[in-house]
Amino acid sequence: MSSKQKVHSDAHGGVIAVIGERELVIGYRLLGIDDTFIVTGGDDSFKTMEKLFFSHKYKMIIASQFIRDYLPPLLRKKVEASIEPLVLFMPSLKGNIQEESISSLARRVLGINIKY
Repeated sequence: MSSKQKVHSDAHGGVIAVIGERELVIGYRLLGIDDTFIVTGGDDSFKTMEKLFFSHKYKMIIASQFIRDYLPPLLRKKVEASIEPLVLFMPSLKGNIQEESISSLARRVLGINIKY
């Protein structure tokens, strides 16, 4: 198995997809992830995320944080609660970068509360 295949799929054949602005997507392409989708916002972001999420092809979807803002509330709730595919929202590379706290991420992804 080549290093490109190792990044692209895990031992169970899971595939990773990346969706977001050009700068984010190109970075993951350079790492060897082939399933990348450049979107500029609006309806394009929502439709692409919906297609990827319900395709049952991906184990993980890495999406730019701005895409989360374009999702309708019901789909956003479903995406945030999903563990397969696991959807990770990366901070946008433009504008005001807002990071998700570790406790918020653990609550969203693992369903546990971390108290300091």
